[in-house]
Amino acid sequence: MVRPPAFSGTFYPADPAVLKRDVEAFLAATRERPSRVAALMAPHAGYVYSGGVAGLTYGGAILPERLIILCPNHTGRGAPFAIYDSGEWETPLGRVPVDAELAQRLRAACILLEVDGEAHRREHALEVQLPFLQVRVPGLRMVPVCVGSGRLHELNSLGAAIAGVARSFPEPIGLVISSDMTHYEPREVAERQDRMAIDELERVDPEALHRVVARERITMCGVYPAVAALRACRDLGVRQGKLVGYATSGEVTGDFSEVVAYAGMHFH
Repeated sequence: MVRPPAFSGTFYPADPAVLKRDVEAFLAATRERPSRVAALMAPHAGYVYSGGVAGLTYGGAILPERLIILCPNHTGRGAPFAIYDSGEWETPLGRVPVDAELAQRLRAACILLEVDGEAHRREHALEVQLPFLQVRVPGLRMVPVCVGSGRLHELNSLGAAIAGVARSFPEPIGLVISSDMTHYEPREVAERQDRMAIDELERVDPEALHRVVARERITMCGVYPAVAALRACRDLGVRQGKLVGYATSGEVTGDFSEVVAYAGMHFH
């Protein structure tokens, strides 16, 4: 089964040559030498808005070939914890295989996960990560997980299962979190709110991130996958997150009265 691209030509270029050129240009802007990361968080807006932050995030990271990619559910469709366990995902740069062995182990470890293509069919948040990964990690195999539940105990359960599978797996497993930050607020409000969330991301504190986003009503769309991934990171001994890029849509549109914000994070 092949999941065809749903957002090429809108969120990112449909022409393979143009797409590869753009992704490589974003990656080339990386300011520091790439280092190995246990996990990263990258934005998922149209490349014209968030491609710069995504380029800094991916360009500065060395990732293993086998990844679990966690994204939010913007559409409300499908299961609350929806996994793809076989097949391929297609972009203009080619097809990315789903890691069936890793998916099977993750499903066995977490009863919350349901095989469900509907949650992924019109979801952009994972798809837009793939061209960056295809250029950056040529041997990529991945397990897509779409997270639509905000119950803390369920997110902790998923995170613990991911960590358990990663510990027992014979090859290194990396995590990718897909998330944008504050939506449709003045830039100064977005920066203040996002700083509170970023502080908890840097501390690798899943419960505190869940709490501050709810308390301050921060419109971080990928907070649920981020909480699950942070729990996995903590269980795996990761204690430090680092902000590697931050921008808002205002830098592109010139309108800072109502922006969407984007952050890139590395977790070591």
